[in-house]
Amino acid sequence: MTPRGTILVEPMDGSAAAQTEDAFRLIYADVFAQPPYNETAEDVSATFRRFRSQIRKRTFRAALARTGDGEPVGLAYGHAVEPDTVWWDELTEPVPDDMRREDGHRTFGLMELAVRGPWRGQGVARRLHETLLDGIEAERMLLNVHPDSKAASAAYESWGYRKIGEARPWEGPDLYDVMLLDLRS
Repeated sequence: MTPRGTILVEPMDGSAAAQTEDAFRLIYADVFAQPPYNETAEDVSATFRRFRSQIRKRTFRAALARTGDGEPVGLAYGHAVEPDTVWWDELTEPVPDDMRREDGHRTFGLMELAVRGPWRGQGVARRLHETLLDGIEAERMLLNVHPDSKAASAAYESWGYRKIGEARPWEGPDLYDVMLLDLRS
């Protein structure tokens, strides 16, 4: 049975996300332990070492979804892409210089968006995404998605993202699709 009921989505800055790191970790570990990600406890620890540095960025923002009784069900977070980013260098095929240009404001990088299995298919991911976007002044949003995560890829495409290339952002054999959403339209 799929849980139904009230799902609350709360926008957060870095300080609030730091205070609720356990909820973020629970969701992340639950979702990304599953195929096609198959992340281990060591992978989760590495992600949350990065998380602790990301939450200190001035442009960091997050959204956390919970049930009415407080159970964590979904997360989204990211921050502006810095001018010295390696994101563009990880693409397997180069993109035009104008696409690569970053100034610390132009592009918002969606680092993670995840919803635990029992709460999928209820619009939680869309609400998390919309909450994260609310008030963003960036021109565009950038993300990596595993191509075998068909539901995630389909959701991003339905929200207006387009694939601009492939990258291997982490050590390992998997290539990820790099997707871009134009926020100006």
